[in-house]
Amino acid sequence: MVKQIATLEALQKELSEHKVVLVDFFAEWCGPCKRIAPEIESQYEKVWKAQGVHVVKVDVDENDDAAKHYKIQAMPTFKVFVNGKEVADIVGASLDKIKKAVEDNRH
Repeated sequence: MVKQIATLEALQKELSEHKVVLVDFFAEWCGPCKRIAPEIESQYEKVWKAQGVHVVKVDVDENDDAAKHYKIQAMPTFKVFVNGKEVADIVGASLDKIKKAVEDNRH
């Protein structure tokens, strides 16, 4: 199950504890966010978890500090981090683009 992160500090802790992290910045009112959420969950459970890719969600309305810190301007926005550094940024609900960004950076 993809874990939801409540604070900027908690997000930064996740980024420091895992080599590869996909962060889903979303909002409850966002239609595309709701549509892609089950696909991200499924991809995580079926593929990414076994590959060591950690996936977390950040509600931008509940975690404004994280949204501002990572300059989130549209939802959904997905960011891939490797060793705590941002290596990819995908705006929009394109599972293909998200999968490619994770695949390109999970090594």
